[in-house]
This record gives sequence, C-alpha cells and structure tokens, in this order.
Amino acid sequence: MPFDATFESLATFECPDWFRDAKLGIWAHWGAQSVPRYGDWYARNMYREGTDQYRYHLRTYGHPSQFGYKDVVQLWKAERFDPDELMDRFAAAGARYFVAQAVHHDNFFNYESTVNRWNSVKFGPGKDIVGLWKTAADRHELPFGITEHLGATLGWLAVNKGADKRGPLAGVPYDGSDPAYRDLYLDNSRYLPEVDVEVQDPWYSEDPAWHRHWLESVTEMIDRYQPDLLYSDGPLPFGEIDYTPGLQAVSHLYNTSARIHGANRAVYQQKDRRPEVSVVGVMDIERSQTPGIHPAPWQTDTSVGDWFYNVRDVYKTAGHVIEMLVDIVSKNGNLLLNVPQLPDGTIDLECSQLLDDLGAWMRVCGEGIYGTRPFRVFGEGPSTVVIKGFTEDRVSWTSSDFRFTRRDNTVYAFQLAWPDDRRAVIRSLADHETVAGVRLLGHGPVPFEQAEGILVAKLPDTAPLDVANCLALDLRAG
Repeated sequence: MPFDATFESLATFECPDWFRDAKLGIWAHWGAQSVPRYGDWYARNMYREGTDQYRYHLRTYGHPSQFGYKDVVQLWKAERFDPDELMDRFAAAGARYFVAQAVHHDNFFNYESTVNRWNSVKFGPGKDIVGLWKTAADRHELPFGITEHLGATLGWLAVNKGADKRGPLAGVPYDGSDPAYRDLYLDNSRYLPEVDVEVQDPWYSEDPAWHRHWLESVTEMIDRYQPDLLYSDGPLPFGEIDYTPGLQAVSHLYNTSARIHGANRAVYQQKDRRPEVSVVGVMDIERSQTPGIHPAPWQTDTSVGDWFYNVRDVYKTAGHVIEMLVDIVSKNGNLLLNVPQLPDGTIDLECSQLLDDLGAWMRVCGEGIYGTRPFRVFGEGPSTVVIKGFTEDRVSWTSSDFRFTRRDNTVYAFQLAWPDDRRAVIRSLADHETVAGVRLLGHGPVPFEQAEGILVAKLPDTAPLDVANCLALDLRAG
C-alpha cells in the first residue's frame, strides 16, 4: 500500500532492519561554508556585526558589503576531493551507512539543481558533490542518505539584508540587498530582526511560497538520488504552521523507495520528539540522547568538532566517541558522526587518526554493536551521561559502569573503565539468565562465577583495548 501524506498513513512506518543493525553512520556535513575554515553558520554570522566570524571575514576577505557569501562560494574548489578514498576510510572505521549534505541553511546546493542555480556544479567546485558521494557509497554497498537544512533558510539568511550600525561603513547595506543576487540571498528583508539574535525565532517561516519552494527542492533531491535516508534539520516542516509539505516529502520518499525495492527501506529523520510527530520516521537528537532505552529506534547526530571545518576546534577523542556509541546503542539508538572536511575535500591528520582508532576498536568489539538490540536494561553503575541539549561532556566512568546490548542468547557487557582488581562484577542478570560462558572480546574465554544474581568474571592483567572493553556473556538456552 502506498503511503499517503497524512500522519495516519505515515504512522504505519516500520524502521527497516538495515538501519537498526547499522548502529554507526558517517556524515559529510560539508559545503561552501568550509572555505573560511572558521566554523558553522558562517554564511549567517559573517553578516552579524561584532561576531567572531564577522571580524574574521572583515579582516580576511573584506567588508560584507563588498565581499559577501556569493564570493565565498566561488572560492570553494574541492580540488583534492576523493570520495572513493574517503569512503574507504569511513568503511574501515566501521560505518555501516553514509550521509551527505545536500544543502545547508546557506541556500547553496551541493548538486546540479534545476531549482537553484547557486549550486556546486555551476559555481565553485564544478562538481556534483552529492552524486560523487552516492557513487562511492554504492561501491561499498553502504546505505546512502542526504540531509537538507533548507526549511529554516528564509529567516536564517535575512541578516544579509542588514548593515553595520557603527564604524566607517555604518549604514552601507550588505551585499544581500543587491537584487542581482536575489536568488541566492532571497526576498527575506521582512525577517531581518530589529535587534540582533543568534538564532532566528521562529525557526521556520510562515510563507506558503517558501513552503512550496522547499517541497519542490526536496522532491528534486529524492527523485535524483533515491536516498535510503533523508534528514531535515528541524522539526517536520513546517510544524504547526502547516505540516502538509513535510508529510508530502516523507510520503514521496517512502513511496519512491518502495517502488525501487519492492518495500520501503528509506528512513526519514527530524527533531520533533513528540510521539505523534516522530512516528512518521526516526527521531533524531542533535548532540544529545535519550536517558534510557527508547521503544523505537532513534539517532544521535553529532560531530568530531564543529559542523564545518574550524581551525579553532578541539576535537573529541576516539575514546569519547566510542563511549558515546556504546551508551547510545545500549538505548536502541544509532550514532551519526560528522567528520569535518577541509575546503579542498580532505580530512586532517587528527580526524584520520580518530577514524583509524575507531576502526581498530570496531574490529574487536563490533560483534557487540552491529545487529544487536537492547537488553532488558541499558546498563548499570553510578555514572551517566548528562541529558541536556547540546551537552556532550565526557563522563568519568568507573569500572562498575556497564552498558549492555543483546543478540539472541548473548548479552554484551561493555565495561567503561578497566578495573584495578581485574574483576568485572555484573549485577543486572535475572535469576533465569544463567551464564554458560564468558568471552572477553579481543582476548578469549575468561573464568567466571555466578551466584545470587551476581556475575564475577576474572580479567587478564592487560586490557585488550584502551577503552570500553566488552564481555560476551553466552546465556544457557532455555
């Protein structure tokens, strides 16, 4: 049965097994805003007088009335972009799906769009970035997704209609007021706030014409790339204003997938956590997660550092990423991880090393990650991650902290700190869960005792891994 563009119809969505099994995806959150190497939201903040990115732009390129974002995009060349080499790296790091950015809030499309001439084929790189990514992902037989951030663009870009309030060029309009570039900068002067704000409110505009343009653009993306995953950066467009465009896009995504594969295998992601909305696909949580096991599959999206390349970044370590992955998977989630790319298309040495370290860990512990499902409880121990939006502080785990996953009759117990006494003490097994054998992944069988609901495993003197070692508890059938 085809999906209709209604909540009732889309509520019948069932998350495909490929997504539930994959657990780890890599995201290329990459585009023209990487050019300055100065972080996320550059195309907005370069027009906000007094911000770090405004000052950087002024001192590096000139005043935004003279050198604007239209000029930045033409500096993006992607001259060393090798999607096959990068996809080899991502696959070796353990990624089981790959996601590419199709358009950010900057209104610059990363493929040859018929809807928007401001795209990566006609300006800048001269390449269909999304298409090249898809070809590379297909070669590795990785499910391929795209992200669109276009819904919020109309209000997000309105700052380019402003002008400095002080200094030698006070009152001189930024280049967004030039009608020659209206198709990039948009007719959005009515959304320019009287007082500067970091994030526009509301996130989505109420303009029906913009809603139609969004739907036309997203439909083009779906038709051209038939993605296995589509992510919207925000709630289902356009929220309480009008859900119709979003529902139409989601139903088209699923029906396109069903037509190609015989049944829908596509996943739609958005950020409204209310069950009556998130039921249309898979709930996404940016830079945070759920406090416990969520009944439906979900995803955390995060980055090694900033979303776009930023020379000021302090990256997460591989150990931090691995601990996040284990905690998320134990709660029925997936991790989608952005690896920031330089404007030339390469990744830096630190990111390369992180991917190598992640891959080395996955080759040992992937058995306890891929294809697993949550155990009765997600974990035990005194330590937990902080559940607060956009907070990802590394936890000071103890050797009493475990996170669990399960496949068939095997429970995987990730011990989040190596114990000084070389013992793993697990207290979460029920009376009927009798352990027949214990394996330390990367080492082999280890001796154990189980009595009065407590399992004690004797560990070797040396840990196989520096982070999140995993015990496979083989339960006696019946």
